Amino acid sequence: MEKIPVTTALFIAGFGPIVTEAQPSRDLYGRAFGIPFKEENGGYLHTESLNGANSFALWPLSHASQSCFGTESWPPDVPIPQAWIEFDVDDVEAATAELESQGYRMLVTNRNEPWGQTVSRFIGPEGLLIGITYTPWLRDKE
Repeated sequence: MEKIPVTTALFIAGFGPIVTEAQPSRDLYGRAFGIPFKEENGGYLHTESLNGANSFALWPLSHASQSCFGTESWPPDVPIPQAWIEFDVDDVEAATAELESQGYRMLVTNRNEPWGQTVSRFIGPEGLLIGITYTPWLRDKE
């Protein structure tokens, strides 16, 4: 019988970027994505009303680079992301256009991936690789 470790992860209890400049992050997540934050002392923003992660993955940089640039090498003129996050939206094309109109530069725009997901990607103010996605198999669970 295999012993289950005491530190077995049960679910993602929280995730969020560490920010050095609060306003660009507040603009992106609060204004552009409409995440309803509560603000605590010292500018700590949080919400418990956004559904949790449906996937947790260790994504090799070479794979992220292939997804964004079609090559296994990350370009030297683009900051190397330390983490990734994806937000599923109802309309990737419209969300992408809205983010571009706010000055966000897409690395990938409205791509239909072979596995059925539609995605746009960009680097957020904290260096996160952010995906705007439509993921059909996650919606089937609703």
